[in-house]
Amino acid sequence: MGAMPLAPALNTPARGTRFRWVICALLFLATVINYLDRSVLGVLAGTLQKEIGWTDTQYGDINAAFQLAYAVGFVALGWLVDRTGTRVGYAVSLIFWSVAAAAHALARNAFGFGVARFFLGLGEAGNFPCAIKAVAEWFPRKERAFATGLFISGTTVGAVLAPLVVPWLTINWGWQSAFAVTGFAGLAWVVLWWPLYRKPQDHPRVDAAELAHIQSDQDEGVGPVKLRAVMPHRQTRSIALVKFLTDPIWWFYLFWAGKFLQDKFGVDLKHLGVPLVCIYLLADVGSIAGGWFSSSLIKNGWTPHAARKAAMLVCAVCVLPVVYVPITSSETVAVALLGLAAACHQGFAANVFTLASDMFPRRAVGSVVGISGMAGGLGGFLFQMGVGRVKDVTGSYIVPFAIAGTIYLVAMLAMHLLCPKGERVHIA
Repeated sequence: MGAMPLAPALNTPARGTRFRWVICALLFLATVINYLDRSVLGVLAGTLQKEIGWTDTQYGDINAAFQLAYAVGFVALGWLVDRTGTRVGYAVSLIFWSVAAAAHALARNAFGFGVARFFLGLGEAGNFPCAIKAVAEWFPRKERAFATGLFISGTTVGAVLAPLVVPWLTINWGWQSAFAVTGFAGLAWVVLWWPLYRKPQDHPRVDAAELAHIQSDQDEGVGPVKLRAVMPHRQTRSIALVKFLTDPIWWFYLFWAGKFLQDKFGVDLKHLGVPLVCIYLLADVGSIAGGWFSSSLIKNGWTPHAARKAAMLVCAVCVLPVVYVPITSSETVAVALLGLAAACHQGFAANVFTLASDMFPRRAVGSVVGISGMAGGLGGFLFQMGVGRVKDVTGSYIVPFAIAGTIYLVAMLAMHLLCPKGERVHIA
Protein backbone atom coordinates (compact mmCIF):
# COMPACT_ATOMS: atom_id res chain seq x y z
CA MET A 1 0.00 0.00 0.00
CA GLY A 2 1.31 3.40 -0.91
CA ALA A 3 2.10 5.95 1.77
CA MET A 4 -0.86 7.98 2.93
CA PRO A 5 -0.51 11.75 2.49
CA LEU A 6 0.10 13.56 5.76
CA ALA A 7 -2.98 15.47 6.86
CA PRO A 8 -2.51 18.79 8.61
CA ALA A 9 -2.74 18.65 12.38
CA LEU A 10 -6.07 20.30 12.98
CA ASN A 11 -5.26 21.19 16.61
CA THR A 12 -1.98 22.93 15.77
CA PRO A 13 -2.49 26.69 15.55
CA ALA A 14 -1.20 28.43 12.48
CA ARG A 15 2.00 30.37 13.02
CA GLY A 16 0.64 33.48 11.39
CA THR A 17 2.41 36.73 10.67
CA ARG A 18 4.62 38.32 13.33
CA PHE A 19 4.17 41.98 12.51
CA ARG A 20 3.75 42.86 16.19
CA TRP A 21 7.54 42.57 16.56
CA VAL A 22 8.01 45.20 13.86
CA ILE A 23 5.88 47.47 16.03
CA CYS A 24 8.04 46.59 19.03
CA ALA A 25 11.15 47.51 17.01
CA LEU A 26 9.61 50.92 16.25
CA LEU A 27 8.93 51.47 19.96
CA PHE A 28 12.54 50.54 20.76
CA LEU A 29 13.85 52.97 18.14
CA ALA A 30 11.64 55.80 19.45
CA THR A 31 12.94 55.18 22.98
CA VAL A 32 16.55 55.27 21.75
CA ILE A 33 15.87 58.66 20.12
CA ASN A 34 14.08 59.82 23.28
CA TYR A 35 17.10 59.20 25.50
CA LEU A 36 19.59 60.36 22.87
CA ASP A 37 17.86 63.74 22.57
CA ARG A 38 17.65 64.32 26.32
CA SER A 39 21.30 63.30 26.86
CA VAL A 40 22.90 65.74 24.38
CA LEU A 41 22.96 68.67 26.82
CA GLY A 42 24.60 66.58 29.55
CA VAL A 43 27.46 65.67 27.21
CA LEU A 44 27.91 69.28 26.06
CA ALA A 45 27.38 70.96 29.45
CA GLY A 46 31.03 71.87 30.03
CA THR A 47 31.57 73.03 26.45
CA LEU A 48 28.44 75.18 26.44
CA GLN A 49 29.18 76.67 29.84
CA LYS A 50 32.44 78.05 28.44
CA GLU A 51 30.87 79.24 25.18
CA ILE A 52 27.54 80.60 26.47
CA GLY A 53 28.82 81.67 29.88
CA TRP A 54 26.08 80.38 32.15
CA THR A 55 26.55 79.69 35.85
CA ASP A 56 25.99 76.33 37.52
CA THR A 57 22.78 77.75 38.99
CA GLN A 58 21.54 78.60 35.51
CA TYR A 59 22.50 75.16 34.23
CA GLY A 60 20.57 73.58 37.10
CA ASP A 61 17.55 75.74 36.26
CA ILE A 62 17.77 74.71 32.58
CA ASN A 63 17.55 71.06 33.65
CA ALA A 64 14.82 71.89 36.16
CA ALA A 65 12.73 73.33 33.32
CA PHE A 66 12.97 69.98 31.54
CA GLN A 67 11.97 68.09 34.69
CA LEU A 68 8.97 70.27 35.45
CA ALA A 69 7.68 69.95 31.90
CA TYR A 70 8.31 66.21 31.97
CA ALA A 71 6.22 65.84 35.12
CA VAL A 72 3.35 67.83 33.61
CA GLY A 73 3.69 66.11 30.25
CA PHE A 74 3.42 62.66 31.78
CA VAL A 75 -0.21 63.39 32.61
CA ALA A 76 -1.02 65.66 29.65
CA LEU A 77 0.39 63.37 26.94
CA GLY A 78 -1.19 60.32 28.58
CA TRP A 79 -4.54 62.09 28.33
CA LEU A 80 -3.83 63.04 24.69
CA VAL A 81 -2.97 59.55 23.50
CA ASP A 82 -6.09 58.10 25.15
CA ARG A 83 -8.22 60.51 23.13
CA THR A 84 -6.45 60.70 19.79
CA GLY A 85 -5.22 57.10 19.60
CA THR A 86 -1.69 55.72 19.62
CA ARG A 87 -0.87 56.44 15.99
CA VAL A 88 -1.67 60.14 16.17
CA GLY A 89 -0.54 60.65 19.76
CA TYR A 90 2.90 59.12 19.21
CA ALA A 91 3.46 61.05 15.98
CA VAL A 92 2.50 64.34 17.65
CA SER A 93 4.81 63.59 20.58
CA LEU A 94 7.79 62.74 18.33
CA ILE A 95 7.33 65.77 16.09
CA PHE A 96 6.96 68.06 19.10
CA TRP A 97 10.04 66.86 20.96
CA SER A 98 12.15 66.54 17.78
CA VAL A 99 11.54 70.17 16.85
CA ALA A 100 12.24 71.21 20.46
CA ALA A 101 15.49 69.20 20.50
CA ALA A 102 16.68 70.76 17.23
CA ALA A 103 15.66 74.22 18.48
CA HIS A 104 18.45 74.05 21.08
CA ALA A 105 20.76 74.92 18.17
CA LEU A 106 19.12 78.36 17.96
CA ALA A 107 19.62 79.19 21.66
CA ARG A 108 22.25 81.79 22.53
CA ASN A 109 21.83 82.21 26.29
CA ALA A 110 20.67 80.31 29.36
CA PHE A 111 17.08 81.51 28.99
CA GLY A 112 16.91 80.23 25.41
CA PHE A 113 18.20 76.82 26.47
CA GLY A 114 15.69 76.78 29.32
CA VAL A 115 12.78 77.41 26.92
CA ALA A 116 13.98 74.73 24.50
CA ARG A 117 14.53 72.34 27.39
CA PHE A 118 11.01 72.92 28.74
CA PHE A 119 9.37 72.06 25.43
CA LEU A 120 11.68 69.05 25.02
CA GLY A 121 10.55 67.69 28.39
CA LEU A 122 6.91 68.32 27.56
CA GLY A 123 7.14 66.35 24.31
CA GLU A 124 9.42 63.57 25.54
CA ALA A 125 7.03 62.74 28.36
CA GLY A 126 4.74 61.20 25.75
CA ASN A 127 7.11 58.38 24.84
CA PHE A 128 6.29 55.94 27.63
CA PRO A 129 2.50 56.45 27.78
CA CYS A 130 2.36 55.99 23.97
CA ALA A 131 4.68 52.99 23.91
CA ILE A 132 2.93 51.22 26.77
CA LYS A 133 -0.44 51.80 25.09
CA ALA A 134 0.95 50.41 21.81
CA VAL A 135 2.16 47.28 23.60
CA ALA A 136 -1.29 46.82 25.12
CA GLU A 137 -2.88 47.09 21.66
CA TRP A 138 -0.45 44.75 19.90
CA PHE A 139 0.52 42.06 22.40
CA PRO A 140 -1.37 39.50 24.48
CA ARG A 141 -0.77 39.75 28.21
CA LYS A 142 1.70 36.88 28.27
CA GLU A 143 4.03 38.75 25.87
CA ARG A 144 3.64 42.29 27.18
CA ALA A 145 6.34 42.14 29.85
CA PHE A 146 8.89 40.88 27.31
CA ALA A 147 7.88 43.44 24.69
CA THR A 148 8.01 46.23 27.28
CA GLY A 149 11.45 45.12 28.42
CA LEU A 150 12.68 45.17 24.82
CA PHE A 151 11.58 48.72 24.08
CA ILE A 152 12.71 50.03 27.50
CA SER A 153 16.21 48.74 26.75
CA GLY A 154 16.34 51.61 24.27
CA THR A 155 16.88 54.00 27.21
CA THR A 156 20.37 52.66 27.83
CA VAL A 157 21.18 52.46 24.13
CA GLY A 158 20.26 56.13 23.73
CA ALA A 159 22.30 57.13 26.79
CA VAL A 160 25.31 55.20 25.43
CA LEU A 161 24.99 56.64 21.91
CA ALA A 162 24.99 60.26 23.09
CA PRO A 163 28.62 60.38 24.36
CA LEU A 164 29.74 58.55 21.21
CA VAL A 165 27.88 60.63 18.61
CA VAL A 166 27.66 64.09 20.17
CA PRO A 167 31.40 64.80 20.62
CA TRP A 168 32.10 63.70 17.04
CA LEU A 169 29.40 65.97 15.63
CA THR A 170 30.53 68.87 17.81
CA ILE A 171 34.22 68.56 16.95
CA ASN A 172 33.54 68.32 13.22
CA TRP A 173 30.57 70.69 12.72
CA GLY A 174 30.00 72.60 15.95
CA TRP A 175 27.71 72.05 18.92
CA GLN A 176 24.66 73.28 16.99
CA SER A 177 24.92 70.28 14.67
CA ALA A 178 24.71 67.87 17.62
CA PHE A 179 21.28 69.22 18.57
CA ALA A 180 20.05 69.55 14.99
CA VAL A 181 21.08 66.08 13.78
CA THR A 182 19.89 64.17 16.84
CA GLY A 183 16.72 66.24 17.02
CA PHE A 184 15.59 65.68 13.47
CA ALA A 185 16.24 61.93 13.78
CA GLY A 186 12.81 61.81 15.40
CA LEU A 187 11.19 63.17 12.25
CA ALA A 188 12.72 60.30 10.27
CA TRP A 189 11.10 57.93 12.77
CA VAL A 190 7.70 59.51 12.12
CA VAL A 191 8.15 58.79 8.40
CA LEU A 192 8.43 55.09 9.32
CA TRP A 193 5.72 55.14 11.99
CA TRP A 194 2.87 56.78 10.11
CA PRO A 195 2.49 54.24 7.26
CA LEU A 196 3.35 51.22 9.44
CA TYR A 197 1.13 51.71 12.48
CA ARG A 198 -2.53 50.78 12.67
CA LYS A 199 -4.47 48.86 15.25
CA PRO A 200 -3.89 45.14 14.56
CA GLN A 201 -7.51 44.53 13.52
CA ASP A 202 -7.12 47.22 10.83
CA HIS A 203 -3.63 46.32 9.65
CA PRO A 204 -3.17 44.74 6.19
CA ARG A 205 0.03 42.97 7.28
CA VAL A 206 -1.63 41.08 10.13
CA ASP A 207 -3.30 37.81 9.19
CA ALA A 208 -6.12 36.06 11.03
CA ALA A 209 -3.79 33.81 13.02
CA GLU A 210 -1.71 36.66 14.43
CA LEU A 211 -4.81 38.72 15.16
CA ALA A 212 -6.31 35.80 17.08
CA HIS A 213 -3.07 35.49 19.04
CA ILE A 214 -3.01 39.23 19.89
CA GLN A 215 -6.66 39.18 20.96
CA SER A 216 -6.49 35.83 22.75
CA ASP A 217 -7.01 37.38 26.19
CA GLN A 218 -8.63 40.71 25.37
CA ASP A 219 -11.58 39.93 27.58
CA GLU A 220 -9.50 39.35 30.71
CA GLY A 221 -10.54 41.71 33.49
CA VAL A 222 -12.15 45.07 32.90
CA GLY A 223 -10.99 48.44 31.63
CA PRO A 224 -8.38 50.70 33.20
CA VAL A 225 -9.14 52.44 36.48
CA LYS A 226 -9.32 56.17 37.07
CA LEU A 227 -6.64 58.02 39.00
CA ARG A 228 -8.97 58.80 41.89
CA ALA A 229 -9.43 55.06 42.47
CA VAL A 230 -5.73 54.50 43.24
CA MET A 231 -4.78 57.82 44.87
CA PRO A 232 -6.13 57.11 48.39
CA HIS A 233 -4.10 53.93 48.94
CA ARG A 234 -0.92 54.06 51.03
CA GLN A 235 0.65 51.63 48.55
CA THR A 236 0.36 54.32 45.87
CA ARG A 237 1.81 56.96 48.17
CA SER A 238 4.71 54.71 49.14
CA ILE A 239 5.75 54.09 45.52
CA ALA A 240 5.27 57.75 44.57
CA LEU A 241 7.38 58.88 47.53
CA VAL A 242 10.19 56.48 46.67
CA LYS A 243 10.20 57.74 43.07
CA PHE A 244 10.12 61.36 44.28
CA LEU A 245 13.23 60.73 46.39
CA THR A 246 15.28 58.49 44.07
CA ASP A 247 14.42 59.43 40.46
CA PRO A 248 16.24 62.77 40.81
CA ILE A 249 19.49 60.90 41.38
CA TRP A 250 19.29 59.21 37.95
CA TRP A 251 18.63 62.59 36.35
CA PHE A 252 21.60 64.00 38.29
CA TYR A 253 23.88 61.39 36.74
CA LEU A 254 22.38 61.92 33.28
CA PHE A 255 22.76 65.71 33.29
CA TRP A 256 25.78 66.28 35.57
CA ALA A 257 28.14 63.27 35.23
CA GLY A 258 29.85 64.61 32.11
CA LYS A 259 30.19 68.10 33.57
CA PHE A 260 31.58 66.67 36.82
CA LEU A 261 34.26 64.71 34.97
CA GLN A 262 35.23 67.85 33.07
CA ASP A 263 35.27 70.04 36.20
CA LYS A 264 37.06 67.55 38.44
CA PHE A 265 39.48 65.79 36.11
CA GLY A 266 39.68 68.10 33.11
CA VAL A 267 38.32 65.49 30.70
CA ASP A 268 37.87 67.18 27.35
CA LEU A 269 34.97 66.60 24.99
CA LYS A 270 37.03 64.32 22.73
CA HIS A 271 37.73 61.89 25.57
CA LEU A 272 34.43 62.15 27.46
CA GLY A 273 32.69 59.35 25.56
CA VAL A 274 34.49 56.34 27.04
CA PRO A 275 33.85 57.07 30.76
CA LEU A 276 30.19 57.94 30.14
CA VAL A 277 29.66 54.80 28.06
CA CYS A 278 31.18 52.72 30.89
CA ILE A 279 28.80 54.29 33.41
CA TYR A 280 25.68 53.59 31.35
CA LEU A 281 26.72 50.06 30.39
CA LEU A 282 27.12 49.28 34.09
CA ALA A 283 23.68 50.79 34.65
CA ASP A 284 22.25 48.32 32.14
CA VAL A 285 23.89 45.43 34.00
CA GLY A 286 22.39 46.70 37.25
CA SER A 287 18.89 46.78 35.80
CA ILE A 288 19.12 43.12 34.80
CA ALA A 289 20.89 42.01 37.99
CA GLY A 290 18.38 43.74 40.25
CA GLY A 291 15.46 41.92 38.68
CA TRP A 292 17.34 38.61 38.64
CA PHE A 293 18.25 38.86 42.34
CA SER A 294 14.69 39.35 43.60
CA SER A 295 13.40 36.62 41.26
CA SER A 296 16.01 34.18 42.55
CA LEU A 297 14.99 34.90 46.15
CA ILE A 298 11.36 34.16 45.28
CA LYS A 299 12.40 30.85 43.70
CA ASN A 300 14.11 30.02 46.99
CA GLY A 301 10.94 30.52 49.03
CA TRP A 302 10.89 34.24 49.82
CA THR A 303 7.61 36.12 49.49
CA PRO A 304 7.56 38.55 46.55
CA HIS A 305 7.33 41.59 48.84
CA ALA A 306 10.25 40.49 51.00
CA ALA A 307 12.33 39.60 47.94
CA ARG A 308 11.75 43.00 46.28
CA LYS A 309 12.65 44.87 49.46
CA ALA A 310 15.73 42.72 50.04
CA ALA A 311 16.98 43.51 46.53
CA MET A 312 16.25 47.20 47.04
CA LEU A 313 18.11 47.17 50.36
CA VAL A 314 21.18 45.57 48.76
CA CYS A 315 21.13 48.26 46.07
CA ALA A 316 20.66 51.02 48.67
CA VAL A 317 23.70 49.80 50.62
CA CYS A 318 25.90 49.27 47.55
CA VAL A 319 25.24 52.80 46.31
CA LEU A 320 26.76 54.35 49.46
CA PRO A 321 30.36 54.51 48.13
CA VAL A 322 29.27 57.14 45.57
CA VAL A 323 29.69 59.74 48.34
CA TYR A 324 33.45 59.29 47.82
CA VAL A 325 33.32 60.36 44.15
CA PRO A 326 33.82 64.15 44.63
CA ILE A 327 36.86 63.69 46.88
CA THR A 328 38.77 60.98 45.03
CA SER A 329 41.79 62.01 42.99
CA SER A 330 41.43 59.09 40.61
CA GLU A 331 39.29 59.43 37.51
CA THR A 332 39.13 55.62 37.19
CA VAL A 333 37.80 55.27 40.75
CA ALA A 334 35.26 58.03 40.17
CA VAL A 335 33.96 56.42 36.98
CA ALA A 336 33.79 52.99 38.64
CA LEU A 337 31.85 54.33 41.61
CA LEU A 338 29.52 56.32 39.35
CA GLY A 339 28.91 53.17 37.31
CA LEU A 340 28.21 51.17 40.46
CA ALA A 341 25.80 53.83 41.70
CA ALA A 342 24.00 54.00 38.35
CA ALA A 343 23.75 50.19 38.32
CA CYS A 344 22.34 50.18 41.85
CA HIS A 345 19.79 52.85 40.92
CA GLN A 346 18.55 50.79 37.98
CA GLY A 347 18.35 47.63 40.09
CA PHE A 348 16.48 49.56 42.78
CA ALA A 349 14.09 51.14 40.24
CA ALA A 350 13.35 47.80 38.56
CA ASN A 351 12.12 46.41 41.87
CA VAL A 352 10.07 49.50 42.68
CA PHE A 353 8.08 49.09 39.45
CA THR A 354 7.71 45.37 40.12
CA LEU A 355 6.35 46.15 43.58
CA ALA A 356 3.63 48.19 41.88
CA SER A 357 2.58 45.15 39.84
CA ASP A 358 2.74 42.98 43.00
CA MET A 359 0.47 45.25 45.04
CA PHE A 360 -2.01 46.42 42.40
CA PRO A 361 -4.24 44.65 39.90
CA ARG A 362 -2.80 44.70 36.40
CA ARG A 363 -5.34 47.19 35.09
CA ALA A 364 -4.29 49.74 37.76
CA VAL A 365 -0.52 49.50 37.29
CA GLY A 366 -0.44 52.10 34.51
CA SER A 367 -2.17 54.67 36.71
CA VAL A 368 0.22 54.00 39.60
CA VAL A 369 3.23 54.28 37.28
CA GLY A 370 1.86 57.55 35.88
CA ILE A 371 1.42 59.05 39.35
CA SER A 372 4.86 57.90 40.49
CA GLY A 373 6.45 59.13 37.24
CA MET A 374 5.01 62.58 37.85
CA ALA A 375 6.30 62.49 41.44
CA GLY A 376 9.77 61.55 40.17
CA GLY A 377 9.70 64.44 37.71
CA LEU A 378 8.76 66.93 40.44
CA GLY A 379 11.53 65.58 42.66
CA GLY A 380 13.97 65.99 39.79
CA PHE A 381 12.81 69.58 39.26
CA LEU A 382 13.61 70.50 42.87
CA PHE A 383 16.91 68.60 42.92
CA GLN A 384 18.18 70.17 39.70
CA MET A 385 17.48 73.66 41.03
CA GLY A 386 19.32 72.79 44.22
CA VAL A 387 22.40 71.20 42.62
CA GLY A 388 23.33 74.25 40.58
CA ARG A 389 22.91 76.63 43.51
CA VAL A 390 24.90 74.45 45.89
CA LYS A 391 27.68 74.08 43.32
CA ASP A 392 27.89 77.86 42.81
CA VAL A 393 27.96 78.54 46.57
CA THR A 394 30.32 75.76 47.68
CA GLY A 395 32.35 75.21 44.52
CA SER A 396 32.10 71.44 44.95
CA TYR A 397 29.88 68.43 44.32
CA ILE A 398 30.13 67.03 47.86
CA VAL A 399 26.55 67.83 48.92
CA PRO A 400 24.71 66.39 45.88
CA PHE A 401 26.81 63.23 45.96
CA ALA A 402 26.19 62.86 49.71
CA ILE A 403 22.45 62.98 48.99
CA ALA A 404 22.86 60.59 46.05
CA GLY A 405 24.57 58.06 48.29
CA THR A 406 22.18 58.12 51.24
CA ILE A 407 18.72 58.89 49.84
CA TYR A 408 18.00 55.27 48.90
CA LEU A 409 18.15 54.17 52.53
CA VAL A 410 15.82 57.05 53.43
CA ALA A 411 13.44 55.95 50.67
CA MET A 412 13.56 52.35 51.91
CA LEU A 413 12.65 53.46 55.45
CA ALA A 414 9.81 55.64 54.15
CA MET A 415 8.40 52.79 52.07
CA HIS A 416 8.59 50.35 54.96
CA LEU A 417 6.81 52.74 57.33
CA LEU A 418 4.05 53.43 54.81
CA CYS A 419 3.67 49.89 53.53
CA PRO A 420 5.43 47.33 55.77
CA LYS A 421 3.71 44.20 54.43
CA GLY A 422 2.86 45.11 50.84
CA GLU A 423 -0.80 44.11 51.05
CA ARG A 424 -2.53 43.68 47.70
CA VAL A 425 -4.93 46.48 46.76
CA HIS A 426 -8.44 45.51 45.67
CA ILE A 427 -10.14 47.96 43.30
CA ALA A 428 -13.73 47.51 42.23
